[in-house]
Amino acid sequence: MGPVSAGIGDSGTDRAESVVWWHWRSQSISDKTNQGMPNMDEQTRLELEAAAFRRLRDHLRERTDVQNIDLMNLSGFCRNCLSRWYQEAAGERGIEMTKDEGREIVYGMPFSEWREKYQTEATDAQKAAFAKSSPGH
Repeated sequence: MGPVSAGIGDSGTDRAESVVWWHWRSQSISDKTNQGMPNMDEQTRLELEAAAFRRLRDHLRERTDVQNIDLMNLSGFCRNCLSRWYQEAAGERGIEMTKDEGREIVYGMPFSEWREKYQTEATDAQKAAFAKSSPGH
């Protein structure tokens, strides 16, 4: 991928992801977002954030060895959370998206296919760590 701005808006998917990302971000982040970046305009910040989202999504697609329960135990979110946030942001913009469609955007394939290929049974230790770190989740 070339410079960050070259990949922004090159396809309908990129534009839709940018719109959804912007809406989610604007609902979730305080006005302190520009701290340390006083000369950055809103469009540039939007493009950088959308590029960072796509990089995270692609990284998670590549790291199929990392299980969702491990992500939850270490960071408090997983691929399913990310896909749900994406779906919620789409809904807030009036874009209808199913849970499965949101998951396919994050996983890069139908969730059932990813689960069959890559998901392993959680160990007792993983389950205990999850219960401790994510009560009520």
